Amino acid sequence: MSSPWYPDARPYGVVGSFLTPEDLLRATQRASDAGYRKMEAYSPIPVEGITQAMKWDDNLLGWITFFGGLAGACTGVLLEVWTSTQAYAHNVGGKPLISWPMFFPVLYECTILFAAFGATFGMFALNGLPKPHQPIFNAASFARASQDRFILCIEAEDPNYEEKAVVQFLEGLGAQDIESVMTTEGY
Repeated sequence: MSSPWYPDARPYGVVGSFLTPEDLLRATQRASDAGYRKMEAYSPIPVEGITQAMKWDDNLLGWITFFGGLAGACTGVLLEVWTSTQAYAHNVGGKPLISWPMFFPVLYECTILFAAFGATFGMFALNGLPKPHQPIFNAASFARASQDRFILCIEAEDPNYEEKAVVQFLEGLGAQDIESVMTTEGY
């Protein structure tokens, strides 16, 4: 199925819309049980349990944030040690040059700053942002995903994807509007 404007268009996936969050959660669970792994759910409100239903277990952002904070702590300590012992080594009142109570504010602030940078830029990188246009925007039913519809998209990258079978599967789940979405990536 190609478009006259984009003859090289290829399938992105099949989209089905549901009326309630419970229907979306049930459909997502059944799709996951059927073996579909490359799918995405869109909803105007948070749906409790949707990530568990998709068997989505990705804690990479937590590790990026942790290592960002660790790098910040090391940077703060190195900055303070270098400043106190090399750049401005002043012995004031017989106090030691490396004084941990004095280092704590800088250490704390650098840890928080680098962890925040790690979380922010890690989220952008893992989400593939910025994405000014997504193929899912081509679906007519997606316009209501931020208002009153709950959308499930089974993507064509899924190893079990076969368009007619996915359409029949979503019909069996009670999806309201089912449509195939094409991508024109590269245009």
